[in-house]
Amino acid sequence: MKKIEAIIKPFKLDDVVDALAEVGVEGVSVTEIRGFGRQKGRTEVYKGAEYVVDFLPKVKLEVVLPSGMCDAAVEAIRKAAHTGKIGDGKIFVSNIESVLRIRTGEKNEEAL
Repeated sequence: MKKIEAIIKPFKLDDVVDALAEVGVEGVSVTEIRGFGRQKGRTEVYKGAEYVVDFLPKVKLEVVLPSGMCDAAVEAIRKAAHTGKIGDGKIFVSNIESVLRIRTGEKNEEAL
């Protein structure tokens, strides 16, 4: 089993969720976050004063799925989140040792 964590631009969320559904992903967790990478924030002007916004709004998606679905899911996220502009985000993939569904007691892939 694999866990995919993707940090993307907020306006791409619907596109990414739709793309994941097309490849058969059934469950996604989404968290609104703030952060920065190479773009190091941005400068804005408010009431004539210039200030720096260090942390930009982003969205973090988390998906746990069978290993065989991982490549298709990563590619779906990559294509749907791509704008070609700085700050498109990152995708992280890690191994999951075990999963337990609390309600039924199902374990591992049956719990997905």
